[in-house]
Amino acid sequence: MKKWMLSLCLWTVAALAAVAQNAGADAILGVYHAVQNSDEFKARISKNTDGTYKIQVIWVKQPVDPKTGMKRLDPKNPDKSLRHVPCDKVVLCNGLKYNADKQQWEDAKIYDPQRGLRANATLWFEKGQLHVRGSIIGISETVRWTKIE
Repeated sequence: MKKWMLSLCLWTVAALAAVAQNAGADAILGVYHAVQNSDEFKARISKNTDGTYKIQVIWVKQPVDPKTGMKRLDPKNPDKSLRHVPCDKVVLCNGLKYNADKQQWEDAKIYDPQRGLRANATLWFEKGQLHVRGSIIGISETVRWTKIE
């Protein structure tokens, strides 16, 4: 009887720890406002069915190209099949995983539409803002995003 109770307690503790870890991981969910160089945009971070996270642009301040009068697209995307995607629908990152030990999201590439580059992504919260870092061969840039929803 004691072994059964001990086993039940251990399973309960493990289940509660998993729920607590997911609650920390899900803190990233929401809509964020950011400015990077000359672009001002909003992005939504959502959870995929496999438990990873996706970041997609949902609004840009300048959606129309002033030279052509047409909706801005993603002409620098290394994937030629995605160059027709409107600038306010670009997926910046997919497959982010939460690292509970480091309290950050990682293990995915983040896309920079301004440069047409994909970089290793690391995201974490600090002083109420989401820090989004992209790194390529030791060179990195960090942008701070403010959660608005």
